[in-house]
Amino acid sequence: MKLKAIDLREIRLQLRRPFVTSRGTVSERRVLLVRIEDENGVEGWAECSVFETPFYTEEWLDGAWTVLRDFLAPLAIGKEIAHPSEMSGVLGVVSGNRMAKAAIENACWHLESECRAVPLSNLLGGTRTSIAAAVAIGVKDSRDALLDAIAEELSCGYRRIKLKIGRGDDVELLENVRERFPDAPLSVDANGAYAVDDGAKLSTLDRFELKMIEQPFGPSEWSAHASLQKKMRTAVCLDESILSAADASLAVELGACRIINVKSARVGGHSSALAIEQVCRERGISAWCGGMLESGIGRAHNIALASLEGFDLPSEVSASSRYWEADIIEPPVTVEPDGSVRVSDRPGLGFEVDTNLVDRITVRAESIRS
Repeated sequence: MKLKAIDLREIRLQLRRPFVTSRGTVSERRVLLVRIEDENGVEGWAECSVFETPFYTEEWLDGAWTVLRDFLAPLAIGKEIAHPSEMSGVLGVVSGNRMAKAAIENACWHLESECRAVPLSNLLGGTRTSIAAAVAIGVKDSRDALLDAIAEELSCGYRRIKLKIGRGDDVELLENVRERFPDAPLSVDANGAYAVDDGAKLSTLDRFELKMIEQPFGPSEWSAHASLQKKMRTAVCLDESILSAADASLAVELGACRIINVKSARVGGHSSALAIEQVCRERGISAWCGGMLESGIGRAHNIALASLEGFDLPSEVSASSRYWEADIIEPPVTVEPDGSVRVSDRPGLGFEVDTNLVDRITVRAESIRS
Protein backbone atom coordinates (compact mmCIF):
# COMPACT_ATOMS: atom_id res chain seq x y z
CA MET A 1 0.00 0.00 0.00
CA LYS A 2 1.36 3.41 -1.00
CA LEU A 3 -0.73 6.55 -0.46
CA LYS A 4 -0.76 9.20 -3.14
CA ALA A 5 -3.39 11.50 -1.60
CA ILE A 6 -4.86 12.42 1.77
CA ASP A 7 -7.92 14.68 1.81
CA LEU A 8 -9.17 16.49 4.90
CA ARG A 9 -12.81 17.55 5.15
CA GLU A 10 -14.63 19.44 7.87
CA ILE A 11 -18.38 18.92 7.79
CA ARG A 12 -21.12 20.16 10.12
CA LEU A 13 -23.79 17.78 11.43
CA GLN A 14 -26.67 19.02 13.55
CA LEU A 15 -27.61 16.79 16.47
CA ARG A 16 -31.29 15.93 16.76
CA ARG A 17 -31.02 17.09 20.38
CA PRO A 18 -28.12 18.52 22.44
CA PHE A 19 -25.82 16.06 24.21
CA VAL A 20 -24.75 17.29 27.65
CA THR A 21 -22.01 15.93 29.93
CA SER A 22 -20.05 17.36 32.86
CA ARG A 23 -17.59 18.71 30.25
CA GLY A 24 -20.09 20.74 28.23
CA THR A 25 -22.94 20.72 25.70
CA VAL A 26 -22.74 19.68 22.05
CA SER A 27 -25.54 20.82 19.73
CA GLU A 28 -23.75 20.80 16.40
CA ARG A 29 -20.92 18.41 15.64
CA ARG A 30 -17.96 19.67 13.69
CA VAL A 31 -16.64 16.48 12.11
CA LEU A 32 -13.15 16.03 10.65
CA LEU A 33 -13.09 13.36 7.95
CA VAL A 34 -9.99 11.84 6.36
CA ARG A 35 -10.08 10.28 2.90
CA ILE A 36 -7.00 8.51 1.57
CA GLU A 37 -6.24 7.19 -1.90
CA ASP A 38 -3.59 4.72 -3.01
CA GLU A 39 -1.65 4.63 -6.27
CA ASN A 40 -4.37 2.46 -7.84
CA GLY A 41 -7.17 4.88 -7.01
CA VAL A 42 -8.64 2.80 -4.17
CA GLU A 43 -9.90 4.97 -1.31
CA GLY A 44 -10.35 4.61 2.42
CA TRP A 45 -12.30 6.78 4.86
CA ALA A 46 -12.03 7.44 8.58
CA GLU A 47 -13.01 10.07 11.11
CA CYS A 48 -10.87 12.07 13.50
CA SER A 49 -13.13 11.97 16.54
CA VAL A 50 -11.79 15.08 18.27
CA PHE A 51 -14.13 17.64 19.79
CA GLU A 52 -14.03 21.37 19.15
CA THR A 53 -12.29 22.09 22.44
CA PRO A 54 -9.39 20.38 24.30
CA PHE A 55 -11.48 19.41 27.33
CA TYR A 56 -11.93 15.67 26.75
CA THR A 57 -8.30 15.20 25.70
CA GLU A 58 -5.55 17.64 24.81
CA GLU A 59 -6.51 17.29 21.14
CA TRP A 60 -9.08 19.51 19.46
CA LEU A 61 -10.41 19.88 15.94
CA ASP A 62 -8.47 22.85 14.64
CA GLY A 63 -5.27 21.57 16.21
CA ALA A 64 -5.81 18.10 14.73
CA TRP A 65 -6.40 19.64 11.30
CA THR A 66 -3.03 21.40 11.49
CA VAL A 67 -1.20 18.31 12.74
CA LEU A 68 -2.75 16.15 10.03
CA ARG A 69 -2.02 18.63 7.24
CA ASP A 70 1.46 19.77 8.23
CA PHE A 71 2.99 16.71 9.89
CA LEU A 72 1.13 13.39 9.69
CA ALA A 73 -0.06 13.49 6.09
CA PRO A 74 3.42 14.39 4.72
CA LEU A 75 4.84 11.44 6.69
CA ALA A 76 2.25 9.03 5.32
CA ILE A 77 2.24 10.14 1.67
CA GLY A 78 4.44 7.95 -0.52
CA LYS A 79 5.38 5.48 2.23
CA GLU A 80 5.20 1.82 1.21
CA ILE A 81 3.57 -0.31 3.91
CA ALA A 82 2.63 -3.99 3.74
CA HIS A 83 -0.16 -3.79 6.34
CA PRO A 84 -2.25 -1.00 7.93
CA SER A 85 -0.74 -1.71 11.36
CA GLU A 86 2.61 -0.44 10.03
CA MET A 87 1.22 3.07 9.69
CA SER A 88 1.41 3.61 13.46
CA GLY A 89 5.20 3.23 13.19
CA VAL A 90 5.37 5.67 10.27
CA LEU A 91 3.46 8.29 12.27
CA GLY A 92 5.19 7.51 15.56
CA VAL A 93 7.84 10.21 15.18
CA VAL A 94 5.11 12.73 16.05
CA SER A 95 4.45 12.80 19.79
CA GLY A 96 0.94 12.21 21.12
CA ASN A 97 -1.91 13.29 18.82
CA ARG A 98 -3.47 9.84 18.99
CA MET A 99 -6.81 10.86 17.51
CA ALA A 100 -5.20 12.51 14.50
CA LYS A 101 -2.98 9.46 13.97
CA ALA A 102 -5.98 7.13 14.34
CA ALA A 103 -7.75 8.87 11.46
CA ILE A 104 -4.97 8.06 8.99
CA GLU A 105 -4.34 4.56 10.30
CA ASN A 106 -8.02 3.61 10.36
CA ALA A 107 -8.48 4.93 6.83
CA CYS A 108 -5.64 2.58 5.85
CA TRP A 109 -7.54 -0.33 7.41
CA HIS A 110 -10.60 0.61 5.35
CA LEU A 111 -8.51 0.91 2.19
CA GLU A 112 -6.90 -2.49 2.80
CA SER A 113 -10.29 -4.13 3.30
CA GLU A 114 -11.41 -2.68 -0.04
CA CYS A 115 -8.26 -3.93 -1.77
CA ARG A 116 -8.77 -7.42 -0.36
CA ALA A 117 -12.56 -7.29 -0.97
CA VAL A 118 -13.26 -8.41 2.60
CA PRO A 119 -15.34 -6.82 5.35
CA LEU A 120 -13.34 -4.53 7.64
CA SER A 121 -14.62 -6.58 10.60
CA ASN A 122 -12.98 -9.71 9.13
CA LEU A 123 -9.72 -7.90 8.45
CA LEU A 124 -9.63 -6.81 12.09
CA GLY A 125 -10.27 -10.38 13.25
CA GLY A 126 -13.91 -9.97 14.21
CA THR A 127 -16.12 -13.03 14.54
CA ARG A 128 -19.50 -11.67 15.65
CA THR A 129 -22.30 -11.27 13.13
CA SER A 130 -24.26 -8.94 15.41
CA ILE A 131 -23.42 -6.66 18.33
CA ALA A 132 -25.44 -5.93 21.45
CA ALA A 133 -26.04 -2.18 21.41
CA ALA A 134 -25.77 0.22 24.34
CA VAL A 135 -26.64 3.90 24.39
CA ALA A 136 -25.48 6.90 26.43
CA ILE A 137 -27.91 9.55 27.64
CA GLY A 138 -26.53 12.99 28.37
CA VAL A 139 -27.48 15.30 31.23
CA LYS A 140 -31.09 16.51 30.95
CA ASP A 141 -32.78 19.74 32.03
CA SER A 142 -35.11 17.93 34.40
CA ARG A 143 -35.50 14.58 36.07
CA ASP A 144 -38.73 13.93 34.16
CA ALA A 145 -36.91 14.55 30.88
CA LEU A 146 -34.25 12.04 31.89
CA LEU A 147 -36.79 9.40 32.86
CA ASP A 148 -38.65 9.88 29.59
CA ALA A 149 -35.39 9.54 27.66
CA ILE A 150 -34.60 6.27 29.43
CA ALA A 151 -38.07 4.94 28.64
CA GLU A 152 -37.60 5.85 24.98
CA GLU A 153 -34.24 4.08 24.72
CA LEU A 154 -35.50 0.97 26.49
CA SER A 155 -38.43 0.82 24.06
CA CYS A 156 -35.87 0.80 21.22
CA GLY A 157 -34.35 -2.38 22.65
CA TYR A 158 -30.96 -1.09 23.83
CA ARG A 159 -29.21 -3.67 26.01
CA ARG A 160 -27.61 -1.14 28.34
CA ILE A 161 -28.41 2.48 29.23
CA LYS A 162 -25.53 4.71 30.34
CA LEU A 163 -26.23 7.79 32.44
CA LYS A 164 -23.90 10.68 33.17
CA ILE A 165 -23.31 11.41 36.86
CA GLY A 166 -21.17 13.82 38.85
CA ARG A 167 -20.57 15.12 42.35
CA GLY A 168 -23.92 16.19 43.76
CA ASP A 169 -25.91 14.55 40.99
CA ASP A 170 -25.70 10.85 41.63
CA VAL A 171 -27.54 9.20 44.53
CA GLU A 172 -30.84 11.07 44.20
CA LEU A 173 -30.71 10.68 40.43
CA LEU A 174 -30.26 6.92 40.69
CA GLU A 175 -32.96 6.63 43.34
CA ASN A 176 -35.42 8.31 40.95
CA VAL A 177 -34.34 6.15 38.02
CA ARG A 178 -34.51 2.89 39.96
CA GLU A 179 -37.92 3.77 41.34
CA ARG A 180 -39.29 3.89 37.80
CA PHE A 181 -36.98 1.30 36.17
CA PRO A 182 -36.06 -1.23 38.88
CA ASP A 183 -34.68 -3.84 36.47
CA ALA A 184 -33.26 -1.75 33.63
CA PRO A 185 -29.64 -2.54 32.62
CA LEU A 186 -27.97 0.66 33.82
CA SER A 187 -24.42 1.92 34.01
CA VAL A 188 -23.07 5.34 34.96
CA ASP A 189 -20.21 7.43 33.60
CA ALA A 190 -18.50 10.13 35.64
CA ASN A 191 -15.86 11.21 33.08
CA GLY A 192 -13.44 11.64 35.98
CA ALA A 193 -15.68 14.10 37.83
CA TYR A 194 -15.04 12.75 41.36
CA ALA A 195 -12.24 13.54 43.78
CA VAL A 196 -10.14 10.77 45.30
CA ASP A 197 -11.76 11.28 48.74
CA ASP A 198 -15.22 10.56 47.23
CA GLY A 199 -14.52 6.82 47.32
CA ALA A 200 -16.66 6.13 50.37
CA LYS A 201 -19.67 7.83 48.80
CA LEU A 202 -19.19 6.07 45.48
CA SER A 203 -19.12 2.67 47.16
CA THR A 204 -22.71 3.26 48.31
CA LEU A 205 -23.83 3.11 44.66
CA ASP A 206 -23.64 -0.69 44.91
CA ARG A 207 -27.27 -0.71 46.03
CA PHE A 208 -28.43 0.43 42.61
CA GLU A 209 -27.26 -2.80 40.91
CA LEU A 210 -25.35 -1.02 38.17
CA LYS A 211 -23.56 -2.86 35.39
CA MET A 212 -20.53 -0.62 35.96
CA ILE A 213 -19.33 2.79 37.09
CA GLU A 214 -17.14 4.29 34.39
CA GLN A 215 -14.06 6.45 35.03
CA PRO A 216 -15.00 7.85 38.45
CA PHE A 217 -11.59 9.53 38.96
CA GLY A 218 -9.04 11.24 36.73
CA PRO A 219 -7.05 9.27 34.16
CA SER A 220 -3.89 9.01 36.29
CA GLU A 221 -5.61 8.07 39.57
CA TRP A 222 -4.64 4.39 39.41
CA SER A 223 -4.47 3.84 43.18
CA ALA A 224 -7.83 5.49 43.76
CA HIS A 225 -9.49 3.28 41.17
CA ALA A 226 -7.88 0.16 42.60
CA SER A 227 -8.97 1.10 46.13
CA LEU A 228 -12.53 1.77 44.97
CA GLN A 229 -12.75 -1.49 43.05
CA LYS A 230 -11.72 -3.40 46.18
CA LYS A 231 -14.56 -1.74 48.11
CA MET A 232 -17.28 -2.07 45.47
CA ARG A 233 -19.28 -5.03 44.26
CA THR A 234 -20.06 -2.97 41.16
CA ALA A 235 -17.44 -3.21 38.42
CA VAL A 236 -15.26 -0.17 37.82
CA CYS A 237 -14.75 0.53 34.11
CA LEU A 238 -11.77 2.54 32.91
CA ASP A 239 -12.00 4.70 29.80
CA GLU A 240 -9.76 7.78 29.70
CA SER A 241 -7.10 5.98 31.75
CA ILE A 242 -6.48 3.41 29.03
CA LEU A 243 -4.36 4.67 26.13
CA SER A 244 -2.44 1.50 25.29
CA ALA A 245 -2.11 -2.23 25.90
CA ALA A 246 0.48 -1.37 28.57
CA ASP A 247 -2.16 0.71 30.39
CA ALA A 248 -4.62 -2.18 30.17
CA SER A 249 -2.04 -4.56 31.61
CA LEU A 250 -1.28 -2.12 34.43
CA ALA A 251 -4.98 -1.82 35.23
CA VAL A 252 -5.20 -5.61 35.51
CA GLU A 253 -2.09 -5.83 37.69
CA LEU A 254 -3.36 -3.15 40.07
CA GLY A 255 -6.91 -4.47 40.18
CA ALA A 256 -8.05 -0.99 39.13
CA CYS A 257 -11.04 -2.20 37.13
CA ARG A 258 -12.95 -5.21 35.88
CA ILE A 259 -14.07 -3.62 32.59
CA ILE A 260 -12.36 -1.49 29.94
CA ASN A 261 -13.99 0.86 27.44
CA VAL A 262 -11.93 0.81 24.23
CA LYS A 263 -12.22 3.74 21.84
CA SER A 264 -10.12 3.22 18.74
CA ALA A 265 -9.84 6.95 18.09
CA ARG A 266 -8.68 7.75 21.61
CA VAL A 267 -6.00 5.04 21.76
CA GLY A 268 -4.38 5.90 18.41
CA GLY A 269 -6.17 3.61 15.96
CA HIS A 270 -7.30 0.06 15.37
CA SER A 271 -3.85 -1.48 15.92
CA SER A 272 -3.68 -0.18 19.48
CA ALA A 273 -7.33 -1.09 20.07
CA LEU A 274 -6.63 -4.65 18.90
CA ALA A 275 -3.72 -4.92 21.33
CA ILE A 276 -5.92 -3.73 24.20
CA GLU A 277 -8.66 -6.17 23.23
CA GLN A 278 -6.10 -8.98 23.32
CA VAL A 279 -5.00 -8.03 26.84
CA CYS A 280 -8.62 -7.99 28.01
CA ARG A 281 -9.41 -11.32 26.39
CA GLU A 282 -6.32 -13.07 27.71
CA ARG A 283 -6.55 -11.59 31.20
CA GLY A 284 -10.27 -12.13 31.74
CA ILE A 285 -11.26 -8.46 31.66
CA SER A 286 -14.55 -7.55 29.98
CA ALA A 287 -14.47 -4.89 27.27
CA TRP A 288 -16.75 -2.88 25.05
CA CYS A 289 -16.36 -0.38 22.23
CA GLY A 290 -17.26 3.16 23.22
CA GLY A 291 -18.56 5.97 21.03
CA MET A 292 -17.71 9.67 20.73
CA LEU A 293 -20.68 11.14 18.85
CA GLU A 294 -19.22 9.90 15.56
CA SER A 295 -20.81 10.32 12.19
CA GLY A 296 -21.65 7.18 10.24
CA ILE A 297 -18.05 6.75 9.06
CA GLY A 298 -16.67 6.60 12.60
CA ARG A 299 -19.64 4.49 13.66
CA ALA A 300 -18.98 1.97 10.87
CA HIS A 301 -15.40 1.60 12.09
CA ASN A 302 -16.70 1.05 15.64
CA ILE A 303 -19.12 -1.65 14.50
CA ALA A 304 -16.29 -3.51 12.76
CA LEU A 305 -14.09 -3.26 15.87
CA ALA A 306 -16.88 -4.29 18.25
CA SER A 307 -17.26 -7.58 16.35
CA LEU A 308 -14.09 -8.92 18.01
CA GLU A 309 -14.45 -11.71 20.53
CA GLY A 310 -13.05 -9.71 23.44
CA PHE A 311 -15.82 -7.11 23.25
CA ASP A 312 -18.22 -9.15 25.35
CA LEU A 313 -20.45 -6.33 26.66
CA PRO A 314 -22.93 -4.12 24.79
CA SER A 315 -21.04 -1.49 22.78
CA GLU A 316 -22.09 2.08 21.99
CA VAL A 317 -22.99 1.53 18.34
CA SER A 318 -26.42 3.12 18.49
CA ALA A 319 -28.62 3.99 15.51
CA SER A 320 -27.78 6.87 13.17
CA SER A 321 -31.27 8.33 13.64
CA ARG A 322 -30.70 8.69 17.37
CA TYR A 323 -28.21 11.46 16.70
CA TRP A 324 -28.52 12.77 13.14
CA GLU A 325 -31.32 13.95 10.90
CA ALA A 326 -29.32 12.51 8.00
CA ASP A 327 -26.16 10.45 8.37
CA ILE A 328 -23.35 10.45 5.80
CA ILE A 329 -23.50 6.70 5.10
CA GLU A 330 -25.94 4.47 3.27
CA PRO A 331 -27.71 2.61 4.63
CA PRO A 332 -27.85 4.31 8.06
CA VAL A 333 -27.00 2.28 11.15
CA THR A 334 -30.13 0.70 12.62
CA VAL A 335 -30.83 -1.18 15.83
CA GLU A 336 -32.95 -4.31 15.66
CA PRO A 337 -35.93 -4.73 18.04
CA ASP A 338 -33.81 -7.08 20.17
CA GLY A 339 -31.23 -4.33 20.71
CA SER A 340 -28.60 -5.64 18.30
CA VAL A 341 -26.74 -4.12 15.36
CA ARG A 342 -25.92 -6.36 12.42
CA VAL A 343 -22.30 -6.61 11.31
CA SER A 344 -22.25 -6.25 7.53
CA ASP A 345 -20.69 -8.98 5.42
CA ARG A 346 -20.05 -6.55 2.56
CA PRO A 347 -16.45 -5.65 1.69
CA GLY A 348 -14.98 -2.55 3.28
CA LEU A 349 -16.92 -0.58 5.87
CA GLY A 350 -20.15 -2.38 5.02
CA PHE A 351 -21.70 1.02 4.25
CA GLU A 352 -21.31 3.45 1.35
CA VAL A 353 -20.13 6.99 2.06
CA ASP A 354 -22.73 9.45 0.77
CA THR A 355 -20.20 11.64 -1.02
CA ASN A 356 -22.90 13.93 -2.43
CA LEU A 357 -24.09 14.78 1.08
CA VAL A 358 -20.51 15.10 2.32
CA ASP A 359 -19.81 17.58 -0.49
CA ARG A 360 -22.91 19.63 0.38
CA ILE A 361 -22.08 19.98 4.07
CA THR A 362 -18.31 20.46 3.74
CA VAL A 363 -17.20 23.81 5.16
CA ARG A 364 -13.49 23.44 4.40
CA ALA A 365 -11.25 20.99 2.59
CA GLU A 366 -7.56 20.51 1.91
CA SER A 367 -5.68 17.91 -0.08
CA ILE A 368 -2.14 16.66 0.45
CA ARG A 369 -0.70 14.83 -2.55
CA SER A 370 2.54 13.17 -3.53
